[in-house]
Parts: sequence; C-alpha cells; structure tokens
Amino acid sequence: MKKIIRYIGVMATLCAALVVLTSCGAKPLSEQNVLNNAKSTNTITWGVKADTKLFGLMNIKDNEIQGFEVDVAKALTKQILGPKGKAKFVQVTSQTRIPLLTNGNIDGIIATMTITKEREKQVDFSNSYFDAGQSLLVKKGSPIRNVQDLNKAGTTVLGVVGSNSVENIGKYAPKAKVLQLSDYAQALTALKSGQGDALTTDNGILFGMAIENPGYEVVGGSFTNEPYGIAINKGQTQFKGSINQALKHIEKTGEYNKILYKWFGNVQGFNYGEAKR
Repeated sequence: MKKIIRYIGVMATLCAALVVLTSCGAKPLSEQNVLNNAKSTNTITWGVKADTKLFGLMNIKDNEIQGFEVDVAKALTKQILGPKGKAKFVQVTSQTRIPLLTNGNIDGIIATMTITKEREKQVDFSNSYFDAGQSLLVKKGSPIRNVQDLNKAGTTVLGVVGSNSVENIGKYAPKAKVLQLSDYAQALTALKSGQGDALTTDNGILFGMAIENPGYEVVGGSFTNEPYGIAINKGQTQFKGSINQALKHIEKTGEYNKILYKWFGNVQGFNYGEAKR
C-alpha cells in the first residue's frame, strides 16, 4: 500500500511539473494567432458595452447583451467563421476594454471605441464601422445649448474615465470643470442629481440615454469626428484582415445598413446619414 501511495505521489509530482513546463513554454493568449484559435474553437470572443443603449445593453429579462455593435459582431463572426460560427460576448467598460484585450481575455473590442493616434500605440484598429460625433446631453430647458456654453464660470461637465470625450472638452471648453465617472450609468445618475450641468460623449450614446429619459435632450450638434473601429492586439495581421474583409462584405450586401437602421433608423434627431458607412 505504501508503495502504491508513493507511486501516486511521484506521478502527481511529474504531472504538476509537466503542467508547469507546458504553461511556461506556451505563448501568452494575447500573442497567439487569434484567427487560428477562433477557427479551432469556432468562436470569436468580443468585448462589448452592456450599459449603452442602442450599442450594447444588458437585457435583464434574459441576461443577453443587445445592440447595434452586438449585431455587427454576430454578422462579422458568421463571415469569418462560417454560418455556424459562434460569437461570445464579454462585458467591458471604457476602463477595462484594453486591459482585457491585451491580457487575452477577448479577441476584439467592438465597444464605441474611437480610433485615435494615442490608442493606436497600444492596439491595432479595423476600418471604421460607425462615424459618431461628440455632443452634449442636458436637462430640457437648460441654458447650455452648445459646447461654447460650457465655458461659463462654474459649469461642470460629466464624462467617463477612459473615453477621449473628457480630453476633447479640455480643447473645446477649457474653462469647464470636468467630473469623471466610471461608466455611463453613473454619469447619467450624476447629471440627474445635479452634480453636473451636461454629460458629454458620442452622440449615438447620448441619443440612447435621451430615449430612456424624456426629460433630457441632446444639444449642440457634433463638435468632433469620432470614427469607431474594432480594436485588436498588435501583430494580429490575419485577424485584422479578416475583420476588414468581413466589414466590407456586410456593407456591400446591405446587411450592415439593415442593422444600422434597426437600431438608429427611428431615433429622433439622430443623423442616420452621417453615421452610415
């Protein structure tokens, strides 16, 4: 019996050593070929917003994330992997999306992420799939009607940590005080409680908030150009190429426009033509 126990102990030690050696020799997930992994598992894992109406919002009835970007991701997955390809979704925020990508927890980010030179130092982007523009959400009757009005003394603007909207306010309304929240839900709550005079981010996101909150409106038009791209880890040339090809295909076939119109076609005040690719 003692020999058997020693034998089991030795085998367990060898197995543990093998696991360690194997894991040490393997590449980190972020450095593996994402396209090959996706094909082998028949799955692409996308990072999406779950607090942003129209783009990605959690449905509390079935715990499924729904929205424009979710539908685009599903369409791209089918084009890349075939009709039986599966799209898996992981909830991200403006703060967590890049760390989750670089750690290999997700394959790509499709989460209202503007293509900027600063972000291109960390990740690669696909071609743009949506053209947004930064705007303002205010309570109806507010004296703030455009970004210039934010320069008035004592004005506080609400934004979200990790978005480039806050940086833009520094350029367009340098006299305004900025209060940053962790996500859009908290930013909207802060606006309603009077902690700020206006909430700023991309117009598509703000129109989603206005739909659910009739006492608030989007004002000032678009004062920036915010092209959204799908972010992937650097070095994933094949995956990036596949995404761009798939985007081109769904645009050419009209599938993209159907998805866009499904979510934005009837949003009052939203310029469908500007966003359309």
